[in-house]
Amino acid sequence: MVRLHRFIGIFLLCIFFFTLPIILIRADELDDVSKELESLKTDLSKKEADHSQLAGQLAGIRQRVSSIEREIAQKEKEVAEGEKVLDHQRKLLYARANSYYKNINKNAFSLIHLLVADNFSESIQNFFYQSVLVDNDKNDIIRIVLYIKGLEDKKASLAREKTGLAALNIEIDKQAKLLEGEISTTRQKVAQLTEKQTSLIAAKLASLNIPRSAGTSLKGCSSDLTNGKSSGFSPSLGFFSYGVPHRNGLNQYGAKGRADAGQNAQQILSEYYPNMSLKTDYDANAQVNVDGNGTFSIEDYTKRIFEVPESWPMETLKAQAVAARTYALNSMQRNGHICTSEACQVFHPEEKGGRWNEAVDATRGWVLMDGGNPGFTQYASTHGGYIRNLGKFDGTGGNPGNFGDLNSRAYDKDSPWFYCDWGSRSEYGGTAWLKTSEVADIANVILLARADSGTSSHLSQTDAGGDSWDAEKVKAELRARGGHPYNNVTDVSIGADFSSGTTTSVSVSGDGSGGSFSGDEWKNWFNARAPANIYISGPLYNFEKR
Repeated sequence: MVRLHRFIGIFLLCIFFFTLPIILIRADELDDVSKELESLKTDLSKKEADHSQLAGQLAGIRQRVSSIEREIAQKEKEVAEGEKVLDHQRKLLYARANSYYKNINKNAFSLIHLLVADNFSESIQNFFYQSVLVDNDKNDIIRIVLYIKGLEDKKASLAREKTGLAALNIEIDKQAKLLEGEISTTRQKVAQLTEKQTSLIAAKLASLNIPRSAGTSLKGCSSDLTNGKSSGFSPSLGFFSYGVPHRNGLNQYGAKGRADAGQNAQQILSEYYPNMSLKTDYDANAQVNVDGNGTFSIEDYTKRIFEVPESWPMETLKAQAVAARTYALNSMQRNGHICTSEACQVFHPEEKGGRWNEAVDATRGWVLMDGGNPGFTQYASTHGGYIRNLGKFDGTGGNPGNFGDLNSRAYDKDSPWFYCDWGSRSEYGGTAWLKTSEVADIANVILLARADSGTSSHLSQTDAGGDSWDAEKVKAELRARGGHPYNNVTDVSIGADFSSGTTTSVSVSGDGSGGSFSGDEWKNWFNARAPANIYISGPLYNFEKR
């Protein structure tokens, strides 16, 4: 028995060195995740941390940890299965070991008998027979020892991995809370805009006449990249928004792009309202109470909707008719009436006629249902390539990789409001271009608000009057607080999440320092400080220089 244990011990030592690299692979993976987490902790501690980017890093770390957790769970199953047969394997090991020693002794005796036997042929046959038995026993012992050792190693490795993973999850949760706190703090800083500034931003937005319906004659957008207007100064810097502010539900220009690509009305509706079902026999006599115009049946009401040009593809008109019909029925359930402007949907007392009426008749009784009721079918003219409420790209293929890719593949790319700089100044050719010093001033305003939130009330746009500080005063106040203001910004770099359609970061280059900002932070202070009614609309925007 002592020899047996010694024999097994030798095999265990051999197998340890044989399986060591496999264990190290898992240790290396856990170590890599730990290093990524340490890097995130370092970045989070930086004053100018890009919290949106760090949130993405943390999500990536969580995904890797989830993958390791799934592998560990599989290993636990394998260990559990191995434990079920372990006792049998141990009993088999000792039985084979006993057989091995018996046969090896017989084999030694056969060798002596071979040397002295008279019948050499019979003796050599007996010797080789005993040798085969010994080899079979030895091979079985090796196999069983490998099995037992492999299971023990897997259990030990599993225990180490679970311990390491538990520590990682604790640290990840800790960093997630810190990051959440930092993001919350950033949002609070953004929210420190005064009531006056908030009112100013609202007034800017109202003055832009941003179209919500594709059928409108309003222009709104400056389109300074294509209109040929000159600002009169160079370089000219501009911030261009994708789409109009709404971006929920059906994208009217997107629906046109989809119809042009061969999609029918049902396919279009399923893309924009995937959680609703199409009912094709809704009561055509259901009544709609229209503000200032009396009551109409749902079908007569829908023929008076002026939301998209009737020259558009028939499948787009049909999809719009279903969305408009459903929206009206939902509004009746919510409010008991519906307004006639873009705030609801554009209604005229007279029928639109022509191909629009054809589309309404072709979809008579078609309503999108959310459970047992007509759904809330929001829609807008131009989403800028993303269905915001669904968090997905509205274009051909997968998510775009950059702005150029987005511009070429979005279904609503042909909309006049797809990529716009909003607002204008008559003294600069009716454009929304900014000077390098004006972009520098916006950066300085944010840096000053960060350094001293008590200065926020002085940081509105200077042409709005009141006690707003001008650019030179802002620079002086920032220097007084240890900052290094910009006199001119020569370039701007934009970071974006192209899966959801959100600008995540803005970094300015120039003669100052500290010019790294989150997308929301830059947009909010830009809209409060930029002159006239120059405005960034929505979550996704880019920078242009001319």
